[in-house]
Amino acid sequence: MKKIFFSYSHKDEDIRDKLDTQLALLKRRGVIEAWHDRAIDVGSELDKEIDEHVRNDDIILLLISPDFIASDYCFDTEMKVAMERHNSGDAIVMPIIIRPCDWQEAPFGKLMAAPKDGRPVTLWENQDSAFLDVVDSIKRALKKSSNKSAVSRGKA
Repeated sequence: MKKIFFSYSHKDEDIRDKLDTQLALLKRRGVIEAWHDRAIDVGSELDKEIDEHVRNDDIILLLISPDFIASDYCFDTEMKVAMERHNSGDAIVMPIIIRPCDWQEAPFGKLMAAPKDGRPVTLWENQDSAFLDVVDSIKRALKKSSNKSAVSRGKA
């Protein structure tokens, strides 16, 4: 089972919830386990829990919006670690453009974004279609990751 980490601004929580709902079938099938900071238990150390997931989960979804880019924590902490892991091949980082913003020159701007053509989710006439496009992108990444793992095991 692959683990997915949501990196997002709390101002975009409603959009994160909608994407999480679209991932339900992958969760039910035992393909993925999705995690975000609202799952942290009372009394747990916030930064420690988030750091554990951003450093260890298989796929990191960057939910890109003006608020994500403006957030020092999202941009300077979570995204920085995510891109380090991407550059070393330790994680798949997927920018999900949820609201219009200037993102192309950010460190993650070199990555293929979802939904299709980097069109923000909120600009789609039907947001469920946008999220379905994102889910399809995640499924392709999962398949690619599984194929890569199978090749690595074959060489060992």
